[in-house]
Amino acid sequence: MTQNKLKLDTLESWLWESANILRGSIDSSDFKNYIFGLLFLKRSNDVFEEEVENIMEREGYSREEAEDETYFFLPKESRWDNLKKHTENIGIALDKAFAAIERENTSLEGVMTATKFGDKEKLSDELLQRLLRHFNQHSLRNEHLESGDILGDAYEYLIKQFADDAGKKGGEFYTPRGVVQLIVQLIKPEPKQKVYDPTCGSGGMLIESARYIAEQPNGKVGNNINVSLYGQEKNLSTWAIGKLNMILHNFMDADIRKGDTLVDPKHRNEANELDLFDRVIANPPFSIGEWWTPVEANIETKLDKNGKEKKVTPKYNAVVSDPYGRLQYGIPPRGYADLAFIQHMIAVLKQDGKAGVVLPHGTLFRGSSEGKIRQALLEDDLVEGIVGLPSALFYNTSIPASVWIINKNKTEAQKGKVIIIDASNDYKEGKNQNEIRPKHISKIVKAYDEAIEFDKYMRVVDLKEIAENDYNLNISRYIDTSEPEPEVDLVAVKSTIIDLEAKEKEIDKKLAVFLSELGI
Repeated sequence: MTQNKLKLDTLESWLWESANILRGSIDSSDFKNYIFGLLFLKRSNDVFEEEVENIMEREGYSREEAEDETYFFLPKESRWDNLKKHTENIGIALDKAFAAIERENTSLEGVMTATKFGDKEKLSDELLQRLLRHFNQHSLRNEHLESGDILGDAYEYLIKQFADDAGKKGGEFYTPRGVVQLIVQLIKPEPKQKVYDPTCGSGGMLIESARYIAEQPNGKVGNNINVSLYGQEKNLSTWAIGKLNMILHNFMDADIRKGDTLVDPKHRNEANELDLFDRVIANPPFSIGEWWTPVEANIETKLDKNGKEKKVTPKYNAVVSDPYGRLQYGIPPRGYADLAFIQHMIAVLKQDGKAGVVLPHGTLFRGSSEGKIRQALLEDDLVEGIVGLPSALFYNTSIPASVWIINKNKTEAQKGKVIIIDASNDYKEGKNQNEIRPKHISKIVKAYDEAIEFDKYMRVVDLKEIAENDYNLNISRYIDTSEPEPEVDLVAVKSTIIDLEAKEKEIDKKLAVFLSELGI
């Protein structure tokens, strides 16, 4: 009997139901860590078993011989049939299973063990038994899936659902897909390029870049997309999710590293110089403070006049020193890391490279050291364009943001100019978050690419005009979206008043007659 192929909608609802099993036991923002781990474990087991059987049939090998020939070796303690047999200490068995996978597959070191299942206060044996039974309902062998992309698509669906469920915390690992698609279409990554995200979260921007490249001529070599993906993520569990996301999208070679990109950028060559990339894309955390941890870890204290200890607030422009020379345009203030991220992105761009980054609106106009950095970036003619986004797009903030497009190799037509678009009204209103839809993306990208001025929407602004505005990039300074006051026809207004006065006199006469008849 032939098994029905697993369809995407069935897979999505099945996986989301596993979150409902966990509901009430752990915080909803942590659902993803446990569910993605079990999804990967079940998928690994089913593909391993499928490959072993195929090798046995094709080569005539024994099972033991076939296991040694698999691309991805699954240790015995990590196999699904063994795990299902446990009735107690199931969490400990799962932790050992994940540790064994890491031991046999060093590229996954730290990924599988980032989440701990052995805490019985959170996950009882009964709960884990329910989860294992739930994940046992469907086979995830390649031969039982409707398409090769279905797991990656389901993974993206889950990330979106988890972000919805987690509320503000969702912004830590998920950028709305419409925003991602917009930036990708603005920076236009090409086949054979190296694409990098310094704050990659769960990896959505990198995957969308690859998806875009796959649609270009020579975008695919056989079944593989012709791109190299790189990323770094500070949050351990989010980094692990990003690694799994790459594997489930068949990007086995994606180089996703963990750590603080600002203080310790991981992508460096043997000479300890920063690696360079063709395209850089990012949605860094908005306006994080105390971002240079070497200084923050060694803050001095002094006694105030009352004898109480008080921390000495460090002046970043005096104490921050980047060994990689990334902050050449200036040291951002302690309270706002935004322009530190953009300078990192510029530093790792090749000379013909392009970057797209989401930054809070304040980066367009804040003064002091940020104003000086913005001026220096503009004077170096690195800013190709600014797109003002609608408000309430992101999970962790309702404030509007902007997309900065950085170009180290402007065309002659682009030099000395900045494209500015006010896309603040290009959205579909939602209950909690607004959404940029494909029609909005098409409108913005078309206006940007054609670079033809569009009244109250888009302008190509000369740097001289920006300099006259003290290098303030606040979009309202360059695009007037106000509606003109309607002209008043004074003659018509006077005529209307005369008519009204005449009617009022007639009414007064009739009223006087009525009152007289009533004897009043």
